[in-house]
Amino acid sequence: MEEKDITVENTTDQEKVVDNTVEEVKNDQKIVEEQDAQNNELTEKLTKLEEENKNLVEKVKLVQAEIINYRRRKDEETESLLKFANKDLIQELIPVIDNFERAIKLDDNDLTDELSKFLSGFKMMYASLTDILKKFGVEEINRVGEEFNPNEEEALMTCSEEGYEDDAVVEVLLKGYKLKGRVIRPASVKINKK
Repeated sequence: MEEKDITVENTTDQEKVVDNTVEEVKNDQKIVEEQDAQNNELTEKLTKLEEENKNLVEKVKLVQAEIINYRRRKDEETESLLKFANKDLIQELIPVIDNFERAIKLDDNDLTDELSKFLSGFKMMYASLTDILKKFGVEEINRVGEEFNPNEEEALMTCSEEGYEDDAVVEVLLKGYKLKGRVIRPASVKINKK
């Protein structure tokens, strides 16, 4: 009987070991499943964070580009303001130059000695004034004989003269001026129409 008891005991022990092993395997499977679930959750969070990071990096790049464009625009505006800062003053001086030119056109031969001296003084002042304006980038628009350019001139009169092409400037009635390449007063001209 002892052998039967030992065999039964061994069988029960083996069943207990198998049961314990099965329980351990089930516990291990639960742990693995929990870890898999945690890994999946962490992977989803990581994916979300990577997407958010990508979006934030894009936003930062856009803001940096906007800042660069803003600085460039501001620099261009400042440069333009500085370049044309004297425009209003020059526009006020242009009629004075026109008056000087009218005074200088007087015939010097028919004047008395005193008036002739005044006229020579006017000519010196006119020359000084035009030199100063040239120094600051003012240039006359004088395109007699060239084709009419509506960006720089305005046609006040037309005529039909030989020796000029159609739409050519025949005479400048009132001088035009540019400040550093920008028209500040268009020239008033007479153009040829055949």
